[in-house]
Amino acid sequence: MPPPPKHVFTSPDYVPDPTLQVTLSALSPSPLVQFSTWLEIARNDPRVPEPGNFVLSTSTPSGVPSSRVVLLRHVDDRGFVFLSNYSSRKGMEIESNEGWVAMNFFWYDQNRQVRVVGKVEKVSREESERYFNSRTLDSKVGAWAGRQSEVVPGGGREWLDEQVAQAEAKFAIKEGNTDIPVPDFWGGYRVLPTEVEFWVGQSNRLHDRFRYLKAEGKEEWEIERLSP
Repeated sequence: MPPPPKHVFTSPDYVPDPTLQVTLSALSPSPLVQFSTWLEIARNDPRVPEPGNFVLSTSTPSGVPSSRVVLLRHVDDRGFVFLSNYSSRKGMEIESNEGWVAMNFFWYDQNRQVRVVGKVEKVSREESERYFNSRTLDSKVGAWAGRQSEVVPGGGREWLDEQVAQAEAKFAIKEGNTDIPVPDFWGGYRVLPTEVEFWVGQSNRLHDRFRYLKAEGKEEWEIERLSP
């Protein structure tokens, strides 16, 4: 068996991109502004195929964790927005664990990552409707047909196909109807961050780590460098 490939960022030949380095004095006072800056750089980098994908981690009240890759819908001056079936495993764990979640963005080819801890709130119904109405017809039907995280009877796709057929019949899709309402069990979440860390990898493993912390009831963020 051939040896595993050497990590490019630990190679002796690796030279960090000077345009992607960061210092404490150069950081924005707001982690959401700083994140938006990094996200825009990642979106304009052809080496980064899905810059809005992140790992969302939740847990049960007893501390059993679960993680999955989720798509960031957008970031605003309050937090990070993503969409979900509220009855899914992540939805149930969010509800049962006081809304605490962790997020991690990793842009491998830039040797950057962002780690977030925060509490979740549901976005307004109007906001969820705007997101839902921007989806394709198939995706709208899929939202009604899917029972996210439930066990599929028989293990095949036949049950899923039947759920799709029932949803199409319910909303007269084959008759040309495209007006599908938002399911009550579907919508957006906004993560309100209490901690955000920006990480830039270095070949000598003395990585740059900057953490934003906000104390409860405070408006301003404290920024500190962490040891790698």
